[in-house]
Amino acid sequence: MYMKFQKSDRNTEELRSSSERETFLLAKRLAESFEGEEVVFLIGELGAGKTIFAKGIAAGLGLEDVHQVCSPSFTLVNIYQSKFPIFHIDLYRLAKESEIEDLGLEDYLGRGVIIIEWGEKLHADIAAIKVTIEVEDDDSRKIKIERK
Repeated sequence: MYMKFQKSDRNTEELRSSSERETFLLAKRLAESFEGEEVVFLIGELGAGKTIFAKGIAAGLGLEDVHQVCSPSFTLVNIYQSKFPIFHIDLYRLAKESEIEDLGLEDYLGRGVIIIEWGEKLHADIAAIKVTIEVEDDDSRKIKIERK
């Protein structure tokens, strides 16, 4: 199971995951307390586990088939129906601020849970849960969760 290794303050938590399953379960546990209007920024290099984390969030929100959760790199937005609507957004292919603005993110705010992969590309001031996933030398993951 994942291991907590540091808690900086009440709004920041750092954990370590040694497998995809642990990352999934951590995200699931996080999402089980969601109220339906959360925004989650997922930050990390390619292959860090952002989409696994998104699947865990979907599971925590009651999505029956989490296998349908995939990175929306080409569609840009995938929508899943669970306890709350899930808007899964991927900013990887978008390079310009204007391209990101054209997504109409503001249209999704308040309508469900929004998960944004490559969230560091979004420069809007949005109250969000920021999840940073770093790959460690031993292939484990350091996961930092910051709540605004």
